[in-house]
Amino acid sequence: MKKYIKIGNKKIGQEQPVFAIAELSANHMQNFAAAVKLVKAAARAGADAIKAQTYTPETLTCNINNKHFHIKHPVWGGQTLYQLYKTAYTPWKWFKKLKKIADDLGIIFFSTAFDKTAVDLLEEIEVPIHKVASFELVDLPLIEYMARTKKPLIMSTGMATIKEIKEAVTTAKKTGAKDIILLKCVSSYPAKPEEMNLNTIPHMKKLFNCPIGLSDHTLGIGASVAAAVLGAQVIEKHFTLSRKIKTPDSFFSIEPQELKELVDSIRTAKKSLGKVYYGLTVDEQKTCIFRRSLFVVKDIIKGETFTEENIRSVRPANGLKPKYLKSILGKRAKKAIKIGTPLKMDFIF
Repeated sequence: MKKYIKIGNKKIGQEQPVFAIAELSANHMQNFAAAVKLVKAAARAGADAIKAQTYTPETLTCNINNKHFHIKHPVWGGQTLYQLYKTAYTPWKWFKKLKKIADDLGIIFFSTAFDKTAVDLLEEIEVPIHKVASFELVDLPLIEYMARTKKPLIMSTGMATIKEIKEAVTTAKKTGAKDIILLKCVSSYPAKPEEMNLNTIPHMKKLFNCPIGLSDHTLGIGASVAAAVLGAQVIEKHFTLSRKIKTPDSFFSIEPQELKELVDSIRTAKKSLGKVYYGLTVDEQKTCIFRRSLFVVKDIIKGETFTEENIRSVRPANGLKPKYLKSILGKRAKKAIKIGTPLKMDFIF
């Protein structure tokens, strides 16, 4: 595995901070000013990237009203796929403008492409990376088309079997993708924590020998933090200005302050993992003085016997280690010792 994958001015790798992606999705309400606010809020929160979705109702489904196209879902139900996507898609004329705004803010802009024309549009505006959605992981011709760009490829793996993931990865590599990032994902909205199975992350890393991340559809940020602890190098989370603003995806999205907490928490979690290490850290060298040690707690005259009444294990650590207490009890003092003196071996007969 490469030490890192370069995405614009950022790096994704084991030794790098977790790469945080704010998913714009449908939370712009098809209002350009709101989309701009989301990009700016993601940048302020410290996200590395803002991701959109590039499709139209026509490129994603058919305008057909029969049982095959009806949605069964507690929030999205009661409409056809075409009707949902018509209210959720991002107008394509926005993409160049949004990328320019993101570039100026120092945040990476990219998007999930859902067909070849979407890939073409994203290539025109020179996105640095492409994304395959979980539902499109089985669309091998689309993956081939993306891979031919030679750009890094992020692929979400919701619903996928190992065989399906292997087919997608093999297809991408054979067609020119040199850098592939896989995201563990549960494609339900919202996803239940008990169905996340985050222990799959280190297994995926070993199996596919590439960076692994999480596309997180759970409520809150707990699953994302846990994923970072398990070695996730990328975290993707849907992001809205406010859940009070009803959009197709707002009910499982996080708000700006939560995004900041997410970014800070996953970075802290990653940093905290460190390496296998025992003993004093640099800062502990300053605090180890507060360990216990043996001190004289009553004035002792020369020749007096050491007892549990005149020596004790107390803080701080200036005296002998407490492990010597049993061997010292019953022995005698070489000289008079004042109360509050740390006990030393050369005080003992």
